[in-house]
Amino acid sequence: MTLNNKTGLEWMQAMLDQSIALPEMLKTVPMQGVLVEKGHVIFEVFADTRHSNVFGGVHGGFSATVLDTATGCAVHTMLNADTAYATIDLNIKMCRPVPMDVPLIAEANLINISKSLAIAEGQLKDQAGKLYAHATATCMLLVKESTTP
Repeated sequence: MTLNNKTGLEWMQAMLDQSIALPEMLKTVPMQGVLVEKGHVIFEVFADTRHSNVFGGVHGGFSATVLDTATGCAVHTMLNADTAYATIDLNIKMCRPVPMDVPLIAEANLINISKSLAIAEGQLKDQAGKLYAHATATCMLLVKESTTP
C-alpha cells in the first residue's frame, strides 16, 4: 500500500491493519494498535527485561516513549497528507512503578489543534484502569516539503 497523499488517519489505520510495515521502534518498545479514530488512539504495550533500569525495575523512559508515541499518534490522526508533526514538549508524571511482563493500555486523546500546534494527553494504565503514568504533549505542525522538482 502506498501512503502518498494519505491523511494521518489513513496512515494510522494502515498501521493498525498491518497493510504497511510497522516502525522499527515497535521492536524495542512493543506496542500493538487496538483502536485508531480521529483524535483518539489505544495501544496495548508490554514492558519486559529489555526495559529494565539499574535497579531491575522498568525504566521511566519506557513510559515516556510509550506516551510520546501515543500522544503523537493521536495528533497524527488529525493531519492532512501534506502535514507532519514533531513533539516539542512532553510533560510526563510517573504515578507508580510500571510492572514488567504485564499487558498495559496506552490511550491518548487530542486536546486542541491549531494551524501550528497540537496538544494531546495520554495515560498508561493496566487492564483494571490503575494509572501508571500520565503525559501531555505539544506538537509542532509542519508542512511537508515536496519531493518533486
